[in-house]
Amino acid sequence: MDGPEELVDPPSALQPDAANDELKIDRPSETQDAEKNENGVNILPTTSHGSQLPMSNARTIALVITLTGAAFLNTLSVQAAVIVLPTIGRDLHIPAARQQWIVSAYSLAFGCFLMLWGRLADVYGKRLIFIMGSAWVCIVTLACPFIPNEIGFDVFRGLQGLGAAANVPTAIGILGVTFAPGQAKNYAFATYSAGAPLGSVFGNILGGIVGQYASWHWIFWILAIMAAGVTAAGHFVIPVPAVRPTKSELKNAVDWVGGTTITIALCALLFAMTQGNVVGWGTWYIGFIIAISAILIAIFVAWQLHLEKRTTRRPLMKVTLFKDLRVSAAMFTMALFFASFNNFLIYATFYYQDYKGRDAIETTIRFLPTGVGGILTIFVTSQLLARVRVQYILMWGTFCVTISSLLFAVPIADSETYWAYGFPAMCLCVFGADTLFPTLVLFNAHSLPKEDQALGGAMINAVGQVGRAIGLAIATAIQVAVQESRERSASLAVTGAESLGNPAFRAGLRAADWFSVALGALAFVTVSVAFRGAGVIGRAAK
Repeated sequence: MDGPEELVDPPSALQPDAANDELKIDRPSETQDAEKNENGVNILPTTSHGSQLPMSNARTIALVITLTGAAFLNTLSVQAAVIVLPTIGRDLHIPAARQQWIVSAYSLAFGCFLMLWGRLADVYGKRLIFIMGSAWVCIVTLACPFIPNEIGFDVFRGLQGLGAAANVPTAIGILGVTFAPGQAKNYAFATYSAGAPLGSVFGNILGGIVGQYASWHWIFWILAIMAAGVTAAGHFVIPVPAVRPTKSELKNAVDWVGGTTITIALCALLFAMTQGNVVGWGTWYIGFIIAISAILIAIFVAWQLHLEKRTTRRPLMKVTLFKDLRVSAAMFTMALFFASFNNFLIYATFYYQDYKGRDAIETTIRFLPTGVGGILTIFVTSQLLARVRVQYILMWGTFCVTISSLLFAVPIADSETYWAYGFPAMCLCVFGADTLFPTLVLFNAHSLPKEDQALGGAMINAVGQVGRAIGLAIATAIQVAVQESRERSASLAVTGAESLGNPAFRAGLRAADWFSVALGALAFVTVSVAFRGAGVIGRAAK
């Protein structure tokens, strides 16, 4: 196995070529001559019209669908569980105040172990880690409905997230090393990137249908069947690596100190963000845990700099990469996007179910445009990546996500039709998600060498998880504060069914939506400034 490839010099590597407006990456050409990637698959020469497929058409399509399945199942598992939380809580005798841990345990484990799994995949083999992670998800998901108590159920949900943390970033890594720059890679990344938002959408649909007509157990059994399909497909369609690392090459290949430090830091941060709104931000241990997390992150950064500059050992990640404005801006934008998009889905659900009094099926129907729009946007995005400057794509994506939240933040008359506000908001949110996410993922893939592709996927997902946790924590705090303020002024408490049509509850939802608008607007300004002058990221190399 070759030694680590040096990262590109960000200031020059990510500048557009004046002649052809292409976003150039100054690394040795991956496309001028036929070569083999780490899986031993030929990467054929590309032309300006697109790239040759690395394998047969059928196998290439199956590969992309399989890898997309990992991202799809990840968010599907979260969102479907959200819809049936009250039912699970009732059956397992879980108090309402602790039901959120059914979702949080999964998200916590997923976010904490992303970085470590990403590095392990780059070192020990992406195919191996992907298949192991998918099989693990299948087994523990199948077991979840048989767990009879709260603690055991939360533990197994965490184990689900642990498996997803292995296969989700690894899928990005496999795409990154399999496809040469060009149209095929654009389609692959656009399809994969649509998996996460579509999983959230179809999670609402699955949770609504199953919650209405069957036992909640079927959600997990359906997820287990799908995970088994991803595992089996991965075994057959992901190429077997032609060269395996030797024991001497594996020695010191993983920075266990850094991996352990960042895992504990992320775990502490995400736990505090999740628990803060439950027990109150004034609770002493919440601030203490956040402080510990900040200290551990600082230690991690210092350790990575030490390994990178003063030793020959390989760090978990090269933090000097973030000296480049666009790389840092991409990560910051991803955090803002995840926060805004996730908040939109959550508070739109609250609006229809709790404020308007719609049942699960009626709410699900109102989210259907996001599923249809997401599928159609895949094909548009793959074309945009090869033709339009990255700045304009990102500006469009952040604009759409911002306006979708704005349509729910403005006053809406109770008699107003769904088609006036709800329908365009649903369409815009998925237009934004399915253009912005693949663009940032592809940008991240181009910014890193091949041996760091899975870690790159882990980084961008970890940033998204942190952004989502912090964004939801702040939005919830804003919602509660505004709602309680209105309740005091009206001498009315909002509990249970009283949320239906209650102006104080609606005021809290609108305040949270305005916060999501602010997040989207900040993302818009960030990409407008940081990516100014950047060229086309998805054009095939010449």
